[in-house]
Amino acid sequence: MARAARRHGGPLAAGRLGALFLALFACWAPSAAAAEKITLRFEVYGLMGLRVLTLRTQFEQQGDRYVATAEYTTAGIAGLVSDQATHAVARGRLIPGSAEPESFVNTTRHSRTEYRSRVDYKPDGSIVGGVTPAPEKPVPSEAVRGTVDNLTAYLRLERQLGATHNCALAVPVFDGAHRYDLVFTGGKKEVLEPEGGQRFAGETIACNMMRYNRHVDEGVQNAGARQGTFWYAALLPGGDIMVPVRMRLRTQIGTVDVYLSEVQGRGIDLRLME
Repeated sequence: MARAARRHGGPLAAGRLGALFLALFACWAPSAAAAEKITLRFEVYGLMGLRVLTLRTQFEQQGDRYVATAEYTTAGIAGLVSDQATHAVARGRLIPGSAEPESFVNTTRHSRTEYRSRVDYKPDGSIVGGVTPAPEKPVPSEAVRGTVDNLTAYLRLERQLGATHNCALAVPVFDGAHRYDLVFTGGKKEVLEPEGGQRFAGETIACNMMRYNRHVDEGVQNAGARQGTFWYAALLPGGDIMVPVRMRLRTQIGTVDVYLSEVQGRGIDLRLME
């Protein structure tokens, strides 16, 4: 995964990563009942090790209520070629080993166009919401029942990993515009060494991800990561939380590598990259 060895992707395609990073990351739920905040920052690299994206996530918990936030902007040369920014917020309730969303709001600006999604997840499994501007072929209402937003999908994985170290999980996702399934497998322990400018070294659990599109416009069939591997490690006190320290993802522009660069929370202020 060394940057010099990367042969796919590149900054010219960074603007097409909009669906990718909202569908990849969530934040990590603390077990304590008191209010708590955990923040993380990731750097994303494409062709020849060029940085194309910076992703920041934040998790806040009060009792069994959570607010998960993710935002990113194109970076480096990519920001000069394709100006894009996204801010998404998921709210919901934590349950043992999982999470149930109540609302999801996403605003994405790509060049001069802004897209806004709003979804409300009802207790009976029904869904209300969508995206503006509206797509030509909206997702049928019967196809979204029982789904969750993409941030909560990864939150479910993080909570399951913290409790069982088991990656096996399938999550139906609807983000206001697209309907797809995220399927996680694996669970092999792997020891990572420092690379690509990241100083992390230690034992991880490797989870594999596959995305199966159910109702996605033809024009964006390849948007987002089709598959990838996430390496999770226990970096925070308590032992109940595992965070992804590295990722390798296959996207419509090729393979991109993602490195955790900063972790703050639970008394930890860890800097893994300059």
